[in-house]
Amino acid sequence: MTGRDDILLDITPEVLLKAYAVGIFPMAEAADDPGLYWIEPESRGVLPLDRFHVPRRLKRTVTQRLFDIRIDTDFDAVIDGCAAAAPGRTKTWINQRIRRLYGELFSMGHCHTVEAWRQGRLVGGLYGVRLGAAFFGESMFSHERDASKVALVHLVARLKVGGFRLLDTQFTTRHLKQFGVTEIDRRHYQRLLDEAIRRDADFYRWDGGLTGEDILQSVSQTS
Repeated sequence: MTGRDDILLDITPEVLLKAYAVGIFPMAEAADDPGLYWIEPESRGVLPLDRFHVPRRLKRTVTQRLFDIRIDTDFDAVIDGCAAAAPGRTKTWINQRIRRLYGELFSMGHCHTVEAWRQGRLVGGLYGVRLGAAFFGESMFSHERDASKVALVHLVARLKVGGFRLLDTQFTTRHLKQFGVTEIDRRHYQRLLDEAIRRDADFYRWDGGLTGEDILQSVSQTS
């Protein structure tokens, strides 16, 4: 943690992107706290795109196509889902400044959502920031079993097809370790980040219409 910013000093989306480029990101202490903390972890969670692991049961869920996966259709609903209370999480780090800043990044095309819908209702998803060929995963949520996990599988497939080099998960958790997330030190992370942000990538290279088998084949291919 690098410190708290002055709550009177407005952070712009441009400043936020510059922070990501040097390995720093913001968090709030709580939803009702107007301040932000700049975070620079000593160890960073990274999900290697060429070693992404899909558990067997989740593979079956992906091929069954239980969810309608949509991209960038409802940012507000996704961040609402990520900020809502959940089992084991009674408070959120997503305050109004976070909502506003990432909403502006979304309007600029630097923030994306992967959404899992079922019967016309958003039941899970995730959002993150894109910079060059790096994608920074911010948060995910699920109202139905496996909804956020399927969204993650679709994200990884999209990143691989689009030529991305880095998927930053910020931290490692037991939940993420099942997919192959590893922890690296700050210096190693910065090298990967510097290389990734210098390259171009296309988040929209896929325009939909893919089967679950297509998705799984993509994530299993080595780079």
